[in-house]
Amino acid sequence: MRARSKIGLAYLSGNGPPLISSLEKLIGTPRDGALLRFSLGSEYLKAGETARAVEQLREAVQRDPEYSAAWKLLGKALSENEPAQALEAWKRGIEAARRKGDRQAEKEMTVFARRLERNAAK
Repeated sequence: MRARSKIGLAYLSGNGPPLISSLEKLIGTPRDGALLRFSLGSEYLKAGETARAVEQLREAVQRDPEYSAAWKLLGKALSENEPAQALEAWKRGIEAARRKGDRQAEKEMTVFARRLERNAAK
């Protein structure tokens, strides 16, 4: 069994990674915001909990539509099962990155989007 699978199973059994548990405790507190939701989404994705990751990453970009890193990770989380939604996330992320002057994130998401479009055309 791969490490990622073990983490996912531990989480489902209520013995999740301590970082996820710690982050979840902050939901609804004054520290709840885009960064918390991004961090939680990232940890869920590492644990193989894609649906939960997507939920938290969507919350992150809703709270801060200019959060290009959250758009990038949301696209990644969606890319396997929801390629059209991943493409949309990356396009919105590219626009957010342009507005912020985040050239690196813009370039990365442009590459990811082109790759996804190319694979869809095959």
